[in-house]
Amino acid sequence: MSRLIEFINPFGTPLYDQLIQETLLPYAAPETAVEVSHLTGCPANIDYYYPKHLMEVAIFDKVIAAEQRGCDAVIIGCCYDPGVLVARELVDIPVVGPLEASLALGRYFGHDFAVVTDHHKAVPYLRDMVRLYGYEPNCRAVRCINWWVTDMVNDPAAVAADAVKTVNQAMAEDHTEVVILGCTIIAGCLEQRVLAGEYRDVPVINPNLAALKMAELLADLKKMNKYNISRAGYYQKQTQHPPQAAEYEEVRRRYKLVDRDARP
Repeated sequence: MSRLIEFINPFGTPLYDQLIQETLLPYAAPETAVEVSHLTGCPANIDYYYPKHLMEVAIFDKVIAAEQRGCDAVIIGCCYDPGVLVARELVDIPVVGPLEASLALGRYFGHDFAVVTDHHKAVPYLRDMVRLYGYEPNCRAVRCINWWVTDMVNDPAAVAADAVKTVNQAMAEDHTEVVILGCTIIAGCLEQRVLAGEYRDVPVINPNLAALKMAELLADLKKMNKYNISRAGYYQKQTQHPPQAAEYEEVRRRYKLVDRDARP
């Protein structure tokens, strides 16, 4: 069963696309085509919450466009899972967040887990996300390696080494069974070394791979008419509420940011 999946790097730069292509595409199923893309006219990083919220508007446009051109699923490639829940209100194809996918798969690997993310700003945010998704009772800790995303691509080997060190600390000090990498770029940096033959015994869940496999599964279910996202409540579309259907079209017209590519 063929599938077309778009992996959206939620950054206003192509700087991270090659890292994801090199470290994720080798794990795609033979029938899966993965397109790695990025945002345009947006902030270059998502380290702070203000640019994250600005990017989410562009993410919604990207997800809608992906469905319109025939994608079977979309991955929003950041462990903040930016815009994931809102995007599910907008489209009928599966929208996957790497953190949510990793947490869902985590129980298949062990009972308790820790999260290793990039910097101190992300630690409380990911704690909140773990709680929101309902996995707090099994989360031993959220740790960081103190790297910022703009620096990671300059020295991915050092990022991988620091990630492995922090993973081992979490295993020993937090008494956890599994470690989830809470950053897609950390995961890419580490996976580069794994593909090169290093760190193959490090017990981590790669959020990029977890998201890809979840997207493949949900895309297959969608093709078999077995992915029927509920529109009864949380994911109900604005267009399903007659008094607001016209308002949705007006909101899209005014805020879809169609001129992003034209701006410097």
